[in-house]
Amino acid sequence: MGFARTCSVALVGVEGVVVEVQADLEPGVAAFTLVGLPDKSLTESRDRVRAAVVNSGAEWPQKKLTVGLSPASVPKAGSGFDLAVACAVLGAAERIDPRVLADIVMIGELGLDGRVRPVRGILPAVLAAANAGYEQVVVPECAAAEASLVPGVSVLGVRSLRQLIAVLADEPVPDEEPHEPGRPDPLLAGLRVPGTGAATGMHSAGAAQQDSGHDLADVVGQLSARTAVEVAAAGGHHLFLEGPPGAGKTMLAERLPAVLPRLAREESLEVTAVHSVAGLLPPGKPLIDVPPYCAPHHSATMQALVGGGPGIARPGAVSLSHRGVLFLDETPEFSGQALDALRQPLESGHVVIARSAGVVRFPAKFLMVLAANPCPCGRFSQNDDFCECAPAAIRRYQARLSGPLLDRVDLRVEVDRVTRAELTERGARGESTATVAARVQEARDRAVARLAGTPWRTNSEVPGRELRSRWYSAPGAMDEAERSLERGVLTARGLDRVLRVAWTVADLVGHDRPDALDVALALQLRTGVPRGVPMAIGALT
Repeated sequence: MGFARTCSVALVGVEGVVVEVQADLEPGVAAFTLVGLPDKSLTESRDRVRAAVVNSGAEWPQKKLTVGLSPASVPKAGSGFDLAVACAVLGAAERIDPRVLADIVMIGELGLDGRVRPVRGILPAVLAAANAGYEQVVVPECAAAEASLVPGVSVLGVRSLRQLIAVLADEPVPDEEPHEPGRPDPLLAGLRVPGTGAATGMHSAGAAQQDSGHDLADVVGQLSARTAVEVAAAGGHHLFLEGPPGAGKTMLAERLPAVLPRLAREESLEVTAVHSVAGLLPPGKPLIDVPPYCAPHHSATMQALVGGGPGIARPGAVSLSHRGVLFLDETPEFSGQALDALRQPLESGHVVIARSAGVVRFPAKFLMVLAANPCPCGRFSQNDDFCECAPAAIRRYQARLSGPLLDRVDLRVEVDRVTRAELTERGARGESTATVAARVQEARDRAVARLAGTPWRTNSEVPGRELRSRWYSAPGAMDEAERSLERGVLTARGLDRVLRVAWTVADLVGHDRPDALDVALALQLRTGVPRGVPMAIGALT
């Protein structure tokens, strides 16, 4: 009788559980039994593993074979267990020393010819192995760079099962046929999964926003909206842009990721883990270090926004925009059910999805930007009468955005129509992205220094009771905001959000605490009512 065990990882969302893969050989009729709550793709691994072992030059044991996945109560999905199953079988057959396999975590899919193919979620799987105390991990060669992002773990990248057998048996490692340059590598197909949103705006496009083709200086006019974008980036505040078509709402949203600071190491790992699970990692760049930008179409369903799908739930747009920007263009055209599903992640910073196959938790701490026309024709304005919509139609159109959702938005700005004089004026470009990004970084540094020793990093995360009890504004600065609360213009949540925005404005202009001008600008950005304060941040210093 032969027995061997090794380890792999089962992913539940972006969290991993180390699974012990056990193989037992007994005398009897040759059979292969796989137990431990495997799904369909894992059940099919019996045929893949047998063909891969034989085609790798090893002998398949002609005995009764039982492979168990422990703990048996955890559902296992995907083909990433193939490599561990093959090595456990070879260990039980004494082709490999079972003692060598015991403390190694193996992740990878096997082709029928023995090649090791990548799977989704390599980074979160290796993170789970490291947290469980394992120090050696075997992954596909093309995913070794992604696995190496986890510190304290020795990563071995293999291209075939034949190579891994030679390494574990301390034999000369055979040379695999090199990949021809200029031809697509079939092994890379597992790194990008079709049908997960790569062509619908749900992807990491933050890197593309860092080039000179997306500069804030290209936005003509729109002083109020540019200031709102800067405040949103400095404090992590949600933003609502309302205005006619062609006014520049999408241009402003596309330039917001470049204004945000680059991701810290821990944040980069969080974002990369989500995109790895979704199969959306950029080729050749395993670590995402810029804020992602996700812009789903308005026909997206609730599952596409918050996550879901058959079987184990997959991350949606709110998770793919974690630590980045979620832009919802033509917001009133989204379904009301999908928009209202955003309320909980906006408050908690994560999404919990309950399915029959299990409960999945995805991170979802994003900066939301909403863009909408003021009416169905888009030409309604307080200043002119181009609109032909009936008042009832305008009210119905604007009522598609629920009050509870808009109450969670800190900044609301009306984007005016660009005039001919602004469009044709020469030499009057606004501040560049680099200038605004530097000011945003300084404001973030001030907030981090003030919030040192707390679990918060930006002003938008600080609870209102903490702002009122630990960090005080200037005497009398909040009087006008409190009067707005009494008149019903602001809710209690709205008053807290005004105070958070005021702290962000103070950080941008270099004040130790918000004064009356800072609060007035925050009120104007919150309510859209002019209060006689200059909209340019530089005018408040």
